[in-house]
Amino acid sequence: MTSDTPSSMRPVHAGRVADEVGRALVDAAHQVLAEEGPFGLTVRRVAQVAGVSTMNVYSRFGGKDGLIERLFIDGFTRLGERMKPLTPTGDPLDDLRRCGLEYRRFALENPTYYMVMFDTIVPDWRPSEVAEAVAMATLAGLTAQVQRAIDSGQLLATDAHSLAVSFWATSHGLVSLEMRLGAVHPYNWAAIYEETCTRLRDGFRNPPVAGDYGRPDD
Repeated sequence: MTSDTPSSMRPVHAGRVADEVGRALVDAAHQVLAEEGPFGLTVRRVAQVAGVSTMNVYSRFGGKDGLIERLFIDGFTRLGERMKPLTPTGDPLDDLRRCGLEYRRFALENPTYYMVMFDTIVPDWRPSEVAEAVAMATLAGLTAQVQRAIDSGQLLATDAHSLAVSFWATSHGLVSLEMRLGAVHPYNWAAIYEETCTRLRDGFRNPPVAGDYGRPDD
């Protein structure tokens, strides 16, 4: 693309926004979305909260869709960064368990990012190929952990990517229910989450584990 390309057509690149005004706009979009919901997320409102003109939104992100895309990218980037500090141990399966717990913590601590990452908050908005690549890079990190467990003999030899998707889908489903129903149905969501994930991991163990499953400690 040339410098004459309209800002609305310029892609939002992966990585953190280094520009101070751009960062302020992203923070403002996050605040508006958290406090006012998707219907309050307008270019004018975001610019107002950031204390800048609306032109800054268009020049840096191409408009509201570009801001949403930046929140999407930020969310997956932050999730990946949360999992990287988890130091691998000699027990890859337990490392996988810790990864799952960190996923839940991230979701509960960052509901706005999680909503952008996984919910259709704006009709007809879809992440670009660049944004999708960032999301898939996070899954690649999980796949690598699954592959470690397979290589160690703890998990059945199978396609690591497909198995990682199974783990991710299970974690996502449980966390999403908790975030939507937790206030209305105060179950022991932490125990439900860990027990379900434990059962799934044990089902793919090599050899499979049989026997009674006690409810994990809170």
